[in-house]
Amino acid sequence: MAISPPDMIGREYDVFTVDVEKGRIAQFARAIGEDNPIYFDDVAARGAGYRGIPAPLTFPYTITLDAGQSFNVLDDMGVPKTKAVHGAQGFTYHADICAGDTITGQQKVVDVFDKKNGALIFIITDTKLSNQDGVHVGDLHSTIVVRNT
Repeated sequence: MAISPPDMIGREYDVFTVDVEKGRIAQFARAIGEDNPIYFDDVAARGAGYRGIPAPLTFPYTITLDAGQSFNVLDDMGVPKTKAVHGAQGFTYHADICAGDTITGQQKVVDVFDKKNGALIFIITDTKLSNQDGVHVGDLHSTIVVRNT
């Protein structure tokens, strides 16, 4: 498998849009063991100062999954999914994401490098997320590790 870092760094993928639904937030909250009523009840959320049911902190990754963004880079590079692992995920938050929001994002490859004399390839991507009002709500920072045989 030939991965050429200079060819990939800076590559941007198509803009995507996802509607954030309260049922999806509730499903995610249950999956992570969250029982705070703000994630299930609009009245509780508004009482806590939110403009609607807020998304739990790691929910933005779900937005990228729902938008089909998970394998863009691997598909583009021709990397078999069996050779890759999600190595790290980071988040930077700028504003709340709430039920009813429409989130727009775009994934960009910001770095590609190898370790262990090329045996492992690290692909770093950033995804900027904004809401329907153009408010920058957050950034996702992902690391994919590829076993290069």
